[in-house]
Amino acid sequence: MVAVIGDIHGCYYTLDALYKNIKAKYPDITVYCVGDLVDRGNFSYEVVEFFIRNGIPFTPGNHDFMFYAFFKEPNSLFAKSWVYNGNEATLRSYLNYHDQIEYHISYIKSAPLYFNTDDCFISHAGISSHYKSKFSAARNNSDSLDSLIKSEFDSESGILWTRDRLLNIGKLQVVGHTKQYEVKLDSKANALYIDTGACVGNKLSSVIIHQNEVIEIIAEPTHNEDVAAI
Repeated sequence: MVAVIGDIHGCYYTLDALYKNIKAKYPDITVYCVGDLVDRGNFSYEVVEFFIRNGIPFTPGNHDFMFYAFFKEPNSLFAKSWVYNGNEATLRSYLNYHDQIEYHISYIKSAPLYFNTDDCFISHAGISSHYKSKFSAARNNSDSLDSLIKSEFDSESGILWTRDRLLNIGKLQVVGHTKQYEVKLDSKANALYIDTGACVGNKLSSVIIHQNEVIEIIAEPTHNEDVAAI
């Protein structure tokens, strides 16, 4: 059994409350996150620190990679895209923590692109149906699957960016990236979308999964201080 939290986007106080609720009900559960820790909300620095402090495994989202690339690969498309994707809030949150940026972006870059657990497959945006033929050839070989995902991670249909219909991979995919008002299951693709727009004032959602089945949804309405104008 695992818990998976959706896109956080700098909503630290909402995250803190949700995490406490999960652990109060499931004290021994491993809590994962589908990424997009930073941007848009007010407390990106605090969110990354929370993950480090609590040892929460996560798959980096496209916003997390843009943050990294801005400092380490400034000529890349990721870096150039960050200017148009809510970077102001992240930079503002690090105003008094310049000395932590290097550590935080290295921490983000070291995170895996996916977790293929016994209970579900966790990633930021999911495995696109675009890769149906390639996935069929790679699915029974973990090295081939890893190579496919990593070689395509920065493409339009890759695991950080895709908004294609997701591929039914034979187990539940748990993803964020594409906002929903409520947690949404695409039964044909066997894909569960859990980004419920914390950064736009809706809520931060988590799902409890056991052997590809949703046991419970635990959500926390967005706390005003996370998204209020500063």
